[in-house]
Amino acid sequence: MSLTLPAGVALPVTASALVLTQQPGNGDNGGQGEDFGKSSPVGFLVLILFLIAVAFLVRSMTKHLKRVPASFDDPPAEEPAEQEKAKAAEPEVAEKPASSDSSAGKTDS
Repeated sequence: MSLTLPAGVALPVTASALVLTQQPGNGDNGGQGEDFGKSSPVGFLVLILFLIAVAFLVRSMTKHLKRVPASFDDPPAEEPAEQEKAKAAEPEVAEKPASSDSSAGKTDS
């Protein structure tokens, strides 16, 4: 397979490529004046603020990732049985009834 163009197509393609690659000669630099590409102190300050914000976001994300469990799989079936045995071994404490002290409802004036 050859990548050459036929003779009738080669001339217009080459001519259009030459026209498109020429620089404008009428003083129009395409929006690139004498200050093009120069940075200002305000831009530098904004860049520094963005870098500080990214540093805080990275720090916060690492704290949150440390709290994530190693696996989200369900725990083994043995653990609920062990928890029930532990609950059965602990003595149950009954709630104490609220005292009916007469001074409980009074406030000091």
